[in-house]
Amino acid sequence: MTVSSPYADRLNEVPVRREQIEVAGSTTTYWVYGPDDASTELVVVHGFRGDHHGLEPVIAHLPGVRVISPDLPGFGETPPLPGTRHTLQAYAAWLGEFAGAVAAGADILGHSFGSIVVSAALAQGLDAPRVILVNPIGAPALSGPRGVLTRLAVFYYWAGAALPRAVGERLLRLKPIVRVMSITMAKTKDRALRAFIHDQHDRYFSNFSDREVLHDAFVASVSHDVSEFADTIEQPVLLVAAETDDITPIEAQRVLKKRFRDARLVEIADVGHLIHYETPAAAAAAITEFLEAANGGPR
Repeated sequence: MTVSSPYADRLNEVPVRREQIEVAGSTTTYWVYGPDDASTELVVVHGFRGDHHGLEPVIAHLPGVRVISPDLPGFGETPPLPGTRHTLQAYAAWLGEFAGAVAAGADILGHSFGSIVVSAALAQGLDAPRVILVNPIGAPALSGPRGVLTRLAVFYYWAGAALPRAVGERLLRLKPIVRVMSITMAKTKDRALRAFIHDQHDRYFSNFSDREVLHDAFVASVSHDVSEFADTIEQPVLLVAAETDDITPIEAQRVLKKRFRDARLVEIADVGHLIHYETPAAAAAAITEFLEAANGGPR
């Protein structure tokens, strides 16, 4: 049974349409939220194993902003990129082409794995005046507070890729394992909100095209982090970080902030790696303030 979203009323007030475009040799499916005549346009990139649904709670709190939200290649309704491994470089090249075709010059936001893809694309020349990274992967994932669990995840995705296809695919989509991931990441004590989070992961966390894409994306997510690219990013950057993130500790986010030429760090208390589900209003408030700030203002 589908669990109702606590953000449904807000989201229902936001106009949305589904679109498709041919880029990078494939068809990217994306959603456009908000008014077409908005003065602010924002491309958002979701995290690992998710799809565009994950960022909808944040979008619901950004009225008046035109948001373009694609499914990453190989996830949700976007098929894999043809004839290539889904490396970070491939995702970054895809994002540069997609953003240039659909929303040239728009601001850019990346969540979790999306923060790495966005940072790599910027390093490759993506044109975006302002950059927002939510739950950024600011340091190597294997060195985070849950490094042991990350190493177990490495084995899990390796096994999913190495076992006979039918067995491997079944393992990677196994609902009890998805639920363990969800329980591990959620910090809220609100039972209704936890039920919504678990339902979202149950519904969308297994919407990947095949095990090869999933394994490639996982390897990219644990082999790279935003700090690799921070020195090359000259645009103003907003980091929205969680004080109890199990993947990148808040101390590492404070170090990451100093790597950028121009960055602001907003720390959200009592939340972990699911800012987009648990505290979307706080994230959206920080994003709105950042987008409205005068260029060159204090950060």
